Amino acid sequence: MVVIASLVLIAVTLLEKRFPAPGLPVVAGLSVAGCLPVLIWRRLPLTAAVLSAGVALIGMAVPGWPGRLVATCLFCAAATHRTRRPWLVLAASVVWVVIYGTLLPQSIGAATLTDLIVLGVAPVAVGRMLRLHAERAAQAARLDHAEARRALAEERAGLARDVHDSVGHHLTAIRVQATATRRALRGRTPAADKALGTIADLSSSALEEVRALLDTLRETSAEPDQDDLEELAGRLSTPHLRITVHRAGLSSPLPPGVGRTVYRIVQEALTNAARHSGATEVDVRVRRSRTAVAVSISDNGHARAGAEGRGIRGMRERARRHGGTLTAGPGPRHGWLVEATVPIEASSQL
Repeated sequence: MVVIASLVLIAVTLLEKRFPAPGLPVVAGLSVAGCLPVLIWRRLPLTAAVLSAGVALIGMAVPGWPGRLVATCLFCAAATHRTRRPWLVLAASVVWVVIYGTLLPQSIGAATLTDLIVLGVAPVAVGRMLRLHAERAAQAARLDHAEARRALAEERAGLARDVHDSVGHHLTAIRVQATATRRALRGRTPAADKALGTIADLSSSALEEVRALLDTLRETSAEPDQDDLEELAGRLSTPHLRITVHRAGLSSPLPPGVGRTVYRIVQEALTNAARHSGATEVDVRVRRSRTAVAVSISDNGHARAGAEGRGIRGMRERARRHGGTLTAGPGPRHGWLVEATVPIEASSQL
């Protein structure tokens, strides 16, 4: 990359045909020096941009040498990859462009100070825009991955329930009928008694194996519950979306069904906030009492009034499945608010 950039600078300068003696060696040296900071831009992006900018100032002695383009690109890259104190990149870019512009012989007449500041801000703005785009793409990928995991977990859990209810029931019935028939015959037919005993033993062994397989399936597809909300918030948070979780009330464990319902409601609400609201802050509050769990998810984004989507309907159905309620709509001051109440006593008896 350094070689290619250096050759491009040399070629552009040669096309200008404006550099004085000693000519080509000076242009080549400046081009290589201006492009060498590219080697460290990933580890030290701002340092690389400042070094290249310094070489560009020195290269002003060669008319037509376009070394400032490399420095501009490095300032853009620094704004894209530097996460801490981004204002330093902006300040360095503006200062460099102003110094560069004022040193040009025609700078004051051809470009005002405002124009120079805009030229310094432009590469940093482009870099920040690229960073925001990359962060949103990464967040969307995380959301899609979480949705896929949730769908897979629900599919496995449903399969386990179906197998347990269907196959387990039939194997139990076979074992019961075989045992009952053996007792009725009371050994009067040895061959039949032996066959029925074998059937009873095989069905019992098969039932135990099915239960073991289902236990393994449940363990590998174990669904998260409300104790995993902090992990969920950390996974969906970005530098431009801060998610906080607050808990209040009792800290004793919830019944598994209630815990999963609370988690899924919060997950869907956070997904909607991240994708559709444009929010920068989301506040999750969970209050546990002896009889119910109250959850509220509020954000400072744009209210999404309109037809109720599948996400909200799904959250409401989850709450109603346990005898609870859920409301979703614009908040009292701004943003979007989701509130749900899930009873504990009724749910634990399901």
